[in-house]
Amino acid sequence: MPGRGRSSFTKRQKEHTRQQKQRDKAERRSQRKTDEPTGTSGDSSELDLSELQRHAEEQAALFQVGGDDADISSLPRENGPEKTDS
Repeated sequence: MPGRGRSSFTKRQKEHTRQQKQRDKAERRSQRKTDEPTGTSGDSSELDLSELQRHAEEQAALFQVGGDDADISSLPRENGPEKTDS
């Protein structure tokens, strides 16, 4: 069919690209489903929680927070907008 114009070819090309993207997306989605563990066990959540706790302690140590509460009062406070009674 030599009578087809450029717009028909472009439309077919766009449709083919759209379908390919859909297939790729479906494949990625199914891949994620197979990679994810089925259900959550208590051990893994406890492990994640302990890891988060350890990370928080490391961060606190870096910024020296939580050990000396007396030193916190010496830090300057940011003043917010004052409340006025109308």
